[in-house]
Amino acid sequence: MKIRGTCLAVLLSCLPAVTGCGDRRGAAEPLTIAVAANMQFAMEALAEKFTDSTGIPCQLIIGSSGKLTAQIAEGAPYELFVAANMKYPREVANRGLAAEPPKLYAYGSLVLWTMKDGLVPSLDILTTKSVSHIALANPKTAPYGQAALEVLQHYGLLDSISPKLVYGESIAQANQFIISGSAELGFTSLSVVLAPHMQGKGSWIALNNDLHAPIEQGVVLMKGEEGPSGAARKFYEFLSGPEAAGILKKYGYSVSE
Repeated sequence: MKIRGTCLAVLLSCLPAVTGCGDRRGAAEPLTIAVAANMQFAMEALAEKFTDSTGIPCQLIIGSSGKLTAQIAEGAPYELFVAANMKYPREVANRGLAAEPPKLYAYGSLVLWTMKDGLVPSLDILTTKSVSHIALANPKTAPYGQAALEVLQHYGLLDSISPKLVYGESIAQANQFIISGSAELGFTSLSVVLAPHMQGKGSWIALNNDLHAPIEQGVVLMKGEEGPSGAARKFYEFLSGPEAAGILKKYGYSVSE
């Protein structure tokens, strides 16, 4: 099922596909980073911190992990790919486009979220008449969408609620459906509801991570025509450092110490 005309002008302004970071661009060439949509808000905070520390501006290209992988395969000039799982970074590496093997940078968590007043999110209400539309990211291209399907399958709910499911191209579009009220509730990343400007908006419940395969989020450093740039290497190393770990934890990600 597909919902039309849901472009949102409130709260998230349709979650822009391209964002910048830092105020000190100067003459420096921006570092171009492809970012899975679940990481948008955390990555904006990470990129701002990186720019403040190094003076290197960043350009973030936001999309589903699958879509970004397809763009990379077609020659998109991204210098880093920060994905929502390890599958897609490995696919990039298997194509010979990575400077080195991808690495795990964090584990994500799934939540069920609603913006409807008086609606208490729970898996039990998904089959009731009070819920007509349930949003999730396309499981074919978005790892969080796949995790949501696994949760529904675990509880034997998938067949009965299948007509209610509304698929967003990425988790960002699924968020639009939830925020606009086009879907009474939906599945999203914990990092979205913990974003500073989203805290206190609607209500949500965390879902047990044991109900789906671990959301192992990976990053890959792109090879480029002349090898990875120094700026890309710096951000790649920054993402595994203590400052980045603190930001990731703030947004609900689990980080290996």
